[in-house]
Amino acid sequence: MSLLKRIGGASGAAGETPATPAIGGPAAARLGTPQTQRREEENSQIELRARVQQRLISELDPKLDLTNTARVRQQVEEIFNTILDSENIVLARSERARLFESIAADIIGFGPLQELLNDPEVTEIMVNGPRRVYVEKRGKIQPSGTTFVDEQHVLRVIDRIVAPLGRRIDESSPMVDARLPDGSRVNAVIRPIALCGPTISIRKFRKEGITIDDLIRFGSLTREMAEFLSACVRASLNIVVSGGTGSGKTTMLNALSSFIPDDERIITVENAAELQLRQEHVVPLESRPANVEGKGEITIRDLVINTLRMRPERIVVGECRGGEALEMLQAMNTGHDGSMTTLHANTPRDAIARIETMCLMAGMDLPVKAIREQIASAVNLIIQLARLKDGSRKTIYVTEVQGMEGDVVVLSDIFVFEQQGIDERGKIIGQLKPTGIRPRFIDRFEERNIYLPPNIFGYNPGSFV
Repeated sequence: MSLLKRIGGASGAAGETPATPAIGGPAAARLGTPQTQRREEENSQIELRARVQQRLISELDPKLDLTNTARVRQQVEEIFNTILDSENIVLARSERARLFESIAADIIGFGPLQELLNDPEVTEIMVNGPRRVYVEKRGKIQPSGTTFVDEQHVLRVIDRIVAPLGRRIDESSPMVDARLPDGSRVNAVIRPIALCGPTISIRKFRKEGITIDDLIRFGSLTREMAEFLSACVRASLNIVVSGGTGSGKTTMLNALSSFIPDDERIITVENAAELQLRQEHVVPLESRPANVEGKGEITIRDLVINTLRMRPERIVVGECRGGEALEMLQAMNTGHDGSMTTLHANTPRDAIARIETMCLMAGMDLPVKAIREQIASAVNLIIQLARLKDGSRKTIYVTEVQGMEGDVVVLSDIFVFEQQGIDERGKIIGQLKPTGIRPRFIDRFEERNIYLPPNIFGYNPGSFV
């Protein structure tokens, strides 16, 4: 991407002076209300920013290496200061710094989104057209106060995100999945599909990663349950993490993967690389969309099939959405114990139904009973997550898949979240409690010299014979 195209920014192409819309009209100007004055100040700031950025673009070296951000930032700052001094533009120190950061973000960052991406409290960013930008903080969605100049400004930021990944977005292909350099997941939709203008959804990537200890501290699970899940992973149980959008499925999968022994070969399969496995012997694979000619697509199912030829000991699929679920079951049933995946479902029973549906999407003419038998044989544990009304993410069920009775897959809850009330701050009070049922796969723990205290499952030690 050329420098000029990359940083055209709010000012448009070099040599053009953007028109500043007259807001308020003569009547509003006569009234001089605080709202009118604020609009005039905003228009003045936009005009100043556009003028400075236009000059800066024309004076920057077009052969500048944009990957060297430190050098680019230094040169931008030198030219920026020269322009302000030459035009006798006097600004307060805070305003001058804010103007520079805004222009620099358009050149070496992601424009108005850069400040939100740098904010550690922001977990998601949602752009609904150029004027409406929302963020999620502490589980709650709220306006950010950030805006773009126009739709073209949003499109330039989208292009800057997807271009380095070799992906495209245009009228013929108006939707794209991508990721930022730090691993944050991005989805973008443009016109004619998005009627409100270019739309961006960014799920931010936590740089340091969330551990099991973090989940315990957040209240997502208990210490006893963490000990139980650690035993399940080390005992090579096949685990499905189920939940709704934003319930923390990938976070839980990352935390569970930390329990996989370092001497095992792990292959991960994802649409966009998000998993942060710390083991040394990890082979990450990522799907690929079709090119402009509609060729070259590599699906998750293709990757899972290929994974079986790569001598994996554990297969971790970021998310099952379609026919790859059948291949995943086949892998779990053919010696790749300890494999894990996530899927969208609201309850453990719904998760079983979802797996059935996705297996049928593979195009195989299989009877439902045969699919259910595969599920009952392959999956050992379902971890159900939910995002509650107060924005918190909790583990609400840990359920064992016990087998088949007739045509029905038998499930048994081992841990269940019990809500006890709501405090004065609106936070849900509850606890994940054992049901008292001892899972059938406990024998696999003992085979691997893994022993858990009996009270984890709600038993009194004196009750054992």
